[in-house]
Amino acid sequence: MNNGFCIWLTGLSASGKTTIAQGLLRHFENNRHIEAMDGDEIRKGLSRDLGFSKEDRNEHNHRVIFCSKLLARNGVIVVVALISPYRETRAYAKEAISNMMEVFVKAPIDVCIERDPKGLYKRALAGEIKQFTGIDDPYEEPLNADLIVETHKETPEESVNKIIERAKAMGFL
Repeated sequence: MNNGFCIWLTGLSASGKTTIAQGLLRHFENNRHIEAMDGDEIRKGLSRDLGFSKEDRNEHNHRVIFCSKLLARNGVIVVVALISPYRETRAYAKEAISNMMEVFVKAPIDVCIERDPKGLYKRALAGEIKQFTGIDDPYEEPLNADLIVETHKETPEESVNKIIERAKAMGFL
């Protein structure tokens, strides 16, 4: 099957989205066209004009949704690693991208704070960063994700394998 599809990884900063996306890229690199849409990387290019207000976050997400839809309909596996904090925006993504799997990359906030590779939580808790998701801006957990991976309870490899199995069960692979 050569149909494209989208694996949308949503979760708090430092929950493990990028690590899982990298594992998925490695899994598919030899046999499929695959593209990663990492929130931090997209902000350096396509969304460099946007800040972190709710409106700007939604616009950032809509740009990623648009690109992901184009790629998936052209046979590419798209792995989106994006906090995407609002349920309404993720619902729009599922509506816009016909073959999409929403994966909640779940980790308790204290685990995310402990992992925090960029020191963002520390800065947000000190008041240096405003509108930080999970601290002073909400993260709305998915109510009906296609899959939940709990990165504080499983290895990245286990999470990747669960996602691949779920993609097979959904008929994407």
